Amino acid sequence: MARGRIGVLGGSGLYEMEGFEDRKEEVLETPFGSPSDAFVTGTLEGREVVFLSRHGRGHRLSPSEINYRANVWGMKKLGVEFLVAISACGSLKEGIAPGDFVVIDQLIDRTKSRDATFFEDGIVAHIMFADPITAELAGPLADAAEKAGTKVHRGGTYVCMEGPAFSTRAESQLYRSWGADVIGMTNLTEAKLAREAELAFATLALATDYDCWHEEHGDVRVDEVLRVLRENVANAKATVHNLCRDLPDDLESPHRGSLRSALLTAPDAVTEATRQRLELLVGPYL
Repeated sequence: MARGRIGVLGGSGLYEMEGFEDRKEEVLETPFGSPSDAFVTGTLEGREVVFLSRHGRGHRLSPSEINYRANVWGMKKLGVEFLVAISACGSLKEGIAPGDFVVIDQLIDRTKSRDATFFEDGIVAHIMFADPITAELAGPLADAAEKAGTKVHRGGTYVCMEGPAFSTRAESQLYRSWGADVIGMTNLTEAKLAREAELAFATLALATDYDCWHEEHGDVRVDEVLRVLRENVANAKATVHNLCRDLPDDLESPHRGSLRSALLTAPDAVTEATRQRLELLVGPYL
C-alpha cells in the first residue's frame, strides 16, 4: 500500500528545509479560481508531501482574501490524503504561553464573508462536523511536535475570527468566557472544506501572543508576533519531518466515502456543469 500523501498549509518557509527532495512547483487552475500560490511537491523522510503558502509568497493575501476552496481542491487534485494546517494564533489562556504549540480538537466559527463550501449552485451536501479535527491525524501530529522538543497542548478550542484586525478587548474576554483556548483567522474554513473533500485534517497552532486580554502583556503587536513565529519555524519544520517519518504507512483518511451520505440533491437534478465542476469530489457518487 502506498503511503498517503501529506499536504501542509503554512508559510513559504516551511518547505525550505533540509531533506526536502525532488522539489517541483505545480501551478494549478481550479473550478474555483486560483490558489494562493504554486503548490510545491516533493519527498520528505520518504513520504510524498505537498506544501502551499496559504497567504502566498511574500504574505500577499489577507485571511479574508485567501481562496480556501481553490487551495483545498488543489490539495485533493494532487493526491493529498492528510492535510495539516500550521499557523500562528493568539493564546486565550494563561497556561498557553507564546512559543507553545496547540494541537486543537474543536473550532468556533466567527467568520463573516468567506466561501466555505464546495456545494452550491444546484447541489447540496451537509457534512458531519461535530468533530472537525481528525483524531487519527491529530494524535501523530502532537507526537511529532513533542519529539521536536516543543511544549505541546493536546486538545483545545480554536476561535476562527474574520480579521484582518485583531480582536477588541471585549471580544477577547468574550471568547475566554466561552472556554476557548486560542484564536486565529484561517483554520475553520480549511477544516470545513477538507471534510467536504474527504481529507483527514489537523491543525498545529503556534501561540505567538496572549491576544489583548492579558493586561500584563499589552496589546498584540505584529513585530512581536513575527519574532515569536520566527523562533518557532525550526520546531515546526522538525514537526513536519517527524510526522512524515512516523505517520503509519497503512493509515487512511477515515472520511473516505463520507460524502455518499452527505449529498441530498437527487442525481438527476444535478446539472452537467455542476457535475463537471465537482467531478473530483462527487464523481463516485453521481
